[in-house]
Amino acid sequence: MLKRLLMLMMALCLMLSTLPSLAEEPAGESLSQEELDELLKLDEVEEDEAPAQVVGAVYQEKNREDFDKNSPALYTCRLTDASSFFKERSLESERVAYVRTSGPIDVLYVGSYWAIVRYGNDIGYIKRDRIHQVTPVDPVNTPPYGVQKSAYVATTAAVCEVRKSMSDTDDSWVVLNPGTKLSIWKIQDGWAIVPYWRTYGYINLNDLADLIPVSPTDDPISADSPIAAYTSYYTMVQTDINRSRIINIRVACDRLTRVMQPGESLNFNTQVGPYRPQYGYQKAWVLINGESVPGYGGGTCQVSSTLYNALLQLPGVEILQRRPHGPAGAKYLPHGVDAAVGSDNLNLRFRNNYDFPIRVEGHTSDDGALLMLVYKVEQ
Repeated sequence: MLKRLLMLMMALCLMLSTLPSLAEEPAGESLSQEELDELLKLDEVEEDEAPAQVVGAVYQEKNREDFDKNSPALYTCRLTDASSFFKERSLESERVAYVRTSGPIDVLYVGSYWAIVRYGNDIGYIKRDRIHQVTPVDPVNTPPYGVQKSAYVATTAAVCEVRKSMSDTDDSWVVLNPGTKLSIWKIQDGWAIVPYWRTYGYINLNDLADLIPVSPTDDPISADSPIAAYTSYYTMVQTDINRSRIINIRVACDRLTRVMQPGESLNFNTQVGPYRPQYGYQKAWVLINGESVPGYGGGTCQVSSTLYNALLQLPGVEILQRRPHGPAGAKYLPHGVDAAVGSDNLNLRFRNNYDFPIRVEGHTSDDGALLMLVYKVEQ
């Protein structure tokens, strides 16, 4: 326990020296031991977020057997350091190869937690947090790494459970209130499939209303169709510091929503900040180099990260600045697609390179779902 407290104090000192906009008061004040333990628990990332046992069917990602030495690569990447490839999606499975190279390797498939890669004639699974510098082989026809283009936007018709499998008797990841807006990645067998942290969640279509297609191109299908949408999910743990984080997410959504003209840029820290009490922000946990520490505006990084996942779907939006939350990334998203904010070095900046205005909207109902929408504004 003492070791963890010392680590937390060191991380807080780092935050005070590098993120002044997130820290308004000195450390050591209002957190109980239970809250400190909760902060550390929230930042832990298990080997695989997918549930070990489920009642119903789950979305089936591709397997290594679906590929061979002649399969076309989607991306090339480099390894963070020497790494093992595995025969199964488990660190306990048999190893296919141990690779020391600093050169590029082929990425054949990207799943929620694991990627399928090829080095020479060896094909195996590797955790996404072991790869970096991921580059499309065909940047014209291949979307940026990590893109999950949503198919629909919907509204919950009643109390709605995001379940761990396609079964109404299975456990749920989170329970949403009636009237919550969210995006849907895929529809299968009467169920909406949504990205949930580093796995998937499932919603019975009978619990949803107002399904609106997300335009697959930059030309909206209808006036109500967004051209990009993405939903992330946050924990509903009922501690004071997590309740403050939920409030910060709502404040950031309100401050973010706006229309951007052609050629206009948005600076997230400027538009959504300053992260101070007078603007409605409360003290919540922030992620600094893999450690959770208290700071004003905690939760705004999930808003910027969710927005980043929507922007990645739009070829006419140029990302000017973005950095992840360190090597492990933020666990509420798949690895490699988070965007930290809070200082000059940690910011999300982007420019609307389209010849038409876009409207960026943030939505949350304080129940665990955070939705980012981008619309084409007709002139």
